[in-house]
Amino acid sequence: MDKPSLNDPAIPPSPEVLQNVLGSGYPVYEKMLSEITGDPYGLVPEWRYYNDGKAWLCKVVFKKKTIFWLSVWDGFFKAGFYFVERHCQGIYDLEINENIKQNLKTAKPFGTMYPVGLVLSREEHIHDLLKIIEYKKKQK
Repeated sequence: MDKPSLNDPAIPPSPEVLQNVLGSGYPVYEKMLSEITGDPYGLVPEWRYYNDGKAWLCKVVFKKKTIFWLSVWDGFFKAGFYFVERHCQGIYDLEINENIKQNLKTAKPFGTMYPVGLVLSREEHIHDLLKIIEYKKKQK
């Protein structure tokens, strides 16, 4: 379980493929996608196969700014955000699951960026995702 499920470059992540991989998590994915692409978020998902990770990943952008990365796993999907150190304090002030905040406290940075990851498999997880999206969109 250390690698995303969509790792065949010849099979793009169509709705049928995603439904097959996500199973019961697919309705959560559909709801999340509907939320983030509509008002007030206006995000655009961009699927691409990345050779370095040997998997299909979705870069979710607002205008030219990358908001988060989405990867698909067997039965769930993950959202990965990256913040510079000065923006990390704001994460602790958000009304999100405490586990997300705890994970950030122990996270090792990638260069100057600190990762914030979410595992999404149930509708209630979308709340945390939307709160972090709102915060990320405000950062310069």
